[in-house]
Amino acid sequence: MPQTRHRAVMTWLFLFAFVVAFLVVFGGYVRLTRSGLSIVEWNPISGVIPPIGETAWQEEFAKYQQTPEFRHVNSWMTLEDYKRIFYIEWLHRLIARLAGLLYALPAFYFLARKVIPWKEFGMYFIMGVLFVAQAFMGWFMVASGLIDRPAVSHFRLTLHLLFALTLLALALWTAFGHRYGFHPRERRAPWSPLSKLAAFAMAVLVVQISYGGLVAGLKAGHVSNTWPLMFGQWVPRGIFGTEGFRWGNLIEAPQTVVFIHRWFAFAGLIVVPWLYLRARRAGYPPEIQHGLGWLILAVAAQIGLGVLVVLSNVHIPIASLHQAGALALFWLAVFFLHRLRARDAERAA
Repeated sequence: MPQTRHRAVMTWLFLFAFVVAFLVVFGGYVRLTRSGLSIVEWNPISGVIPPIGETAWQEEFAKYQQTPEFRHVNSWMTLEDYKRIFYIEWLHRLIARLAGLLYALPAFYFLARKVIPWKEFGMYFIMGVLFVAQAFMGWFMVASGLIDRPAVSHFRLTLHLLFALTLLALALWTAFGHRYGFHPRERRAPWSPLSKLAAFAMAVLVVQISYGGLVAGLKAGHVSNTWPLMFGQWVPRGIFGTEGFRWGNLIEAPQTVVFIHRWFAFAGLIVVPWLYLRARRAGYPPEIQHGLGWLILAVAAQIGLGVLVVLSNVHIPIASLHQAGALALFWLAVFFLHRLRARDAERAA
């Protein structure tokens, strides 16, 4: 774990974390506009430059016309229509490449200048490996939609999302260490009840975001545009299996996945106020208590946005704002867990 604090490294990590979060939200926009399968090849270097000239565009369009998405969904598209979705995905990949440079160039600069000591480079190296793995998972996801169906694997999409969340968490945790200090006993300090509850709250959030990934991959958000009822019922018949409970429905059936995503959100509205009350009773500093109070409002607002997504039949601006809200909640969850673990370390010193 890093121990050497430096303001410039902190600024770099916060900026990198912001770009990673932005990429997740923009990736959701790409998904909502059905642009993700418009570029059928992964060319990390030559793909930086879009097609130039009519011939190049016709060749790129011809490749897309061979895909299941064009044959079954977008066969009406002209070249001009194709250019629109191409540029959305091209911009997504370009920002991802720039994010890679935003990681690599400062990392090696700080290492060369010994701002980051060699013996502390492990965590930064893991971030780089995760970034490459996340990029590979992105292409692995896209490839699943180019073979025999006009949709990517919802499992691969969710894994792609979880890789990004892990990278974001590591970048934020290390940045907060540079901001507030690295405590040498943090890893070995006993977990306080409040820290354990904060970790549980984060786990609830990660499960909910993962189900959001499954909903996106299955396009399950379009299953029903009514709330709180689905198909006129609180719990639709056969939601967990038409002939009895079926485990596979929990992650494969669109109506089941979106039903869980709708109602599991309220677990957060139970856990976070519980966390707030425990912090008050334990006499934690006012900034922790006030921050958790604001977090309760943020969770409630996020649930409200989710309801609007349903009622609007997945209106793209509202859905994108809902995705951004999820990333903001995750950012806050990492922050509070970091501060609580730092307090645990101080008490153990």
